[in-house]
Amino acid sequence: MRYIIILIILMKTLFSLDVVLDVNESSEYNKNSKRISDKSKQYFGENLFSGNFKNNREFKYNPNYIVNINDKLSVKMWGVHDYLDDNLTVDKQGNIFIPEVGVVHLLGVRADEVQQIIEDSVKDVFNDNVHVYADVKQYQVISIFVSGSVKNAGLYNGLSTDSILQFIDKAGGIISGEGSYRDIEILRNHVVVKKIDLYNFLVTGDVESFQFRASDVILVKPVDSFISVLGDVVRPYFFELSHENSTVQEVMHYILPKPTINNFIITSWVNRREVTKEYPLEQASSVYLKKGDSIKFYSNYYIENIEVTIEGEHIGTNHISVSKGTTLYDILSKVDFTPLSDIENIHFYRKKVADMQQKLLDSKLNALESKILTRDASTKEEAEIYKSESEQISTFIKRARAVKQKGQVILRLKNNLKKIVLENNDRISIPKKNNIVLIQGEVAVPNALAYDSNMKFSNYIDFCGGFTEDADLDRILLIKANGRVLKYNKGMFNKELYVDAGDSILVLQKVRTKNMLIFKDLTQILYQIAVGAAVILQL
Repeated sequence: MRYIIILIILMKTLFSLDVVLDVNESSEYNKNSKRISDKSKQYFGENLFSGNFKNNREFKYNPNYIVNINDKLSVKMWGVHDYLDDNLTVDKQGNIFIPEVGVVHLLGVRADEVQQIIEDSVKDVFNDNVHVYADVKQYQVISIFVSGSVKNAGLYNGLSTDSILQFIDKAGGIISGEGSYRDIEILRNHVVVKKIDLYNFLVTGDVESFQFRASDVILVKPVDSFISVLGDVVRPYFFELSHENSTVQEVMHYILPKPTINNFIITSWVNRREVTKEYPLEQASSVYLKKGDSIKFYSNYYIENIEVTIEGEHIGTNHISVSKGTTLYDILSKVDFTPLSDIENIHFYRKKVADMQQKLLDSKLNALESKILTRDASTKEEAEIYKSESEQISTFIKRARAVKQKGQVILRLKNNLKKIVLENNDRISIPKKNNIVLIQGEVAVPNALAYDSNMKFSNYIDFCGGFTEDADLDRILLIKANGRVLKYNKGMFNKELYVDAGDSILVLQKVRTKNMLIFKDLTQILYQIAVGAAVILQL
């Protein structure tokens, strides 16, 4: 019995170990997968198919077109014999019939050869005094299968000379992140007769002409590999590699790096570890990329001057270039203010701070999204509740991702502005003197009220009809004119907050969920968006 118990314990231990290994492998896979399926970045070409191609039904003459059954021709003869027919149809045997001339075989003839063949047939009957004009008037409508990684695979009608872009657009376009823009095949009788790479069209505007036949198949293959591109480039997208040995130089043809770049960093996954390596731009032709890599282009030149934006109530230019080391005091001491400039509440924004705030917000949104997708329900009723709640939170997450953090650095009168050294792309905003108090969020009537020095915080709430049932009374914010945030708690023992001209009151929404982890995340996200972006986002 003792040995049996030991054996059972060992089996449970081994089983637990297998589970841990599976979770770790899954976690590693999810990390790698997430880097490629990041919803915040677009895939190159994903906006190509938006309906602009499918509605084009214009007949286009193609000299290389091969005449087919049911095509329409226009034939005119004049001279000693007159004849006109604008609707001659190529019959099932590939012929047209011209009175007094007879049968003319045109099946398989190129469009630019039709005129000569009909002329030769006419001359066999008449002399040289008969002149001929012939033209392909209309191609037959054919049906083409569009299959693979498209939104609506199916059978679509069109002309044999229609572009592959038109047929794919009729099928709803390529599924973003799933279908390939570089590996598209046209099959005829189960044989590949043409391969298409749409990156050529996206970059140069060129698309290869091809004459379709009835029952041809356009197959959009699944994408094999993506890389992520960011940094100082015009197109910071996900890009598809055309083959396994693609170099950085080849990719640069599509991404349009900015002229100032001189370095790039490649981040790869090697043996389940993230490895980063830096290269000079001169090595772009000898450095190879592989599936899942992330490449960032940047410049490490020493910049002597930086660009600073000055906006708001002042006289003078909005964009200035100053030398490195310039302080906020240096700039403000030279600004030409107006009588309406509120110099006590100047706003100062830094891109680095905004990026940090955005990353923190994205991290919280990702964590929240993970939690709602992995919840387990014990009953059918609970599953329905979770489903409904998850859909609502997913919609909220989508809207929250669109909110951009401002990156404000709060300035106070006691700040030593001589110690705040400016950085590139810093933004200084000089507000206009404002005698308005803005009340937003969960109050009966959100409004803007004239400032009254005799009114307290609660008075402004009362003037807007009081709180709604959805108001979170533990998270009521007073945003001062300089950007400072104070928290107000409604209660008889709480200290009253005093409102100044130009302040804003934000009443956040109450989070209603039984899941405490989700409640905590939603509350923090609502608070961060309100503070970092001064936006009230509704659940």
